[in-house]
Amino acid sequence: MIYKPKRIFIEEKALNYEMGKRLYDFFSKEKTDVKILKNNKVTGIPGKTPAESFVEGKNSIAIRVRKKGEFQTCKPSAHYQLPLFSGCAGKCEYCYLNTRFGNKPYNTIYANVDEILETAKGYIKERGNEVTLFEAAATSDPIPLDYYSKSLKKAIEFFANEEHGRLRFVTKFPQIEDYLEIDHKGHTTIRFSLNTQDVIKKYEHATSSAEERIKASKKIITAGYHMGFIIGPVILYENWKEAYLKLLKDTKEELGKFSDNTIHFEVISHRFTASAKKQILKVFPTTSLPMDEEDRKFKYGQFGYGKYVYPKEQLNEMKEFFQENILSLFSGAEIDYII
Repeated sequence: MIYKPKRIFIEEKALNYEMGKRLYDFFSKEKTDVKILKNNKVTGIPGKTPAESFVEGKNSIAIRVRKKGEFQTCKPSAHYQLPLFSGCAGKCEYCYLNTRFGNKPYNTIYANVDEILETAKGYIKERGNEVTLFEAAATSDPIPLDYYSKSLKKAIEFFANEEHGRLRFVTKFPQIEDYLEIDHKGHTTIRFSLNTQDVIKKYEHATSSAEERIKASKKIITAGYHMGFIIGPVILYENWKEAYLKLLKDTKEELGKFSDNTIHFEVISHRFTASAKKQILKVFPTTSLPMDEEDRKFKYGQFGYGKYVYPKEQLNEMKEFFQENILSLFSGAEIDYII
């Protein structure tokens, strides 16, 4: 499943960079609708309804130059975000990015990748002999966009030569062939977001199947990368234990002997905010996502806003289930957190 955008917007100054020129030529030859931005403002994405606007935004890419400035922090997964992209080609109903990118959530590729990596080098130097971690998927799923930009491949090669720099990212997509032959020196961790096929089919539109993601994870771990899984959002639907246990067993079976390697697991239960629910219902008015506030507990998060989470008893049951089954199936498992 290759992501193919319908329209491209390119900042004029992005054409001063090799990537900008290359992508302009490529998409022009593909007969994709390409528009040069004179004032850097993206306009002209169609959509008469919230659902149409959402889909057409997802079908659009802006190729920009990232302004110089500080990188955002990225706790707890890393010290800093690595801003190579923003946006995602997937159309997951529950995604928190639905509240961040407006009604027409287009994707962005930054053409000045060398300048971005040079800024990362500065952060690494600042911290001296301490290892500095960068997250390349904080506001995006980078794989579909990297099919065109090759920024992520360049970043993996860059971090391979940084003694105290490390890269990590997560994806729902299996197109990882570009990274298999890189001499990454173990400085990059690639994680795959997994869920049951029921959840993927209902809520993770325009993404790959669980089977495809698991097969890709085996290629990554065979290539010597540090590898992990994010299981989430865990939705406690009828027979959820049987479905998630099958997911874990299918993963172990596919990985074979590599299931004994050190594999990191992050498990995240489904939660939502009031603003997210409002936006989700605009775009997906018939969604079956469980978002009844009466069934949840209201909790303030670390960023000061409230969210609705599963009640304590259900969360404890979920934690016990994943703790027990992950550790029994994967002898080298390290569970980073279950929340």
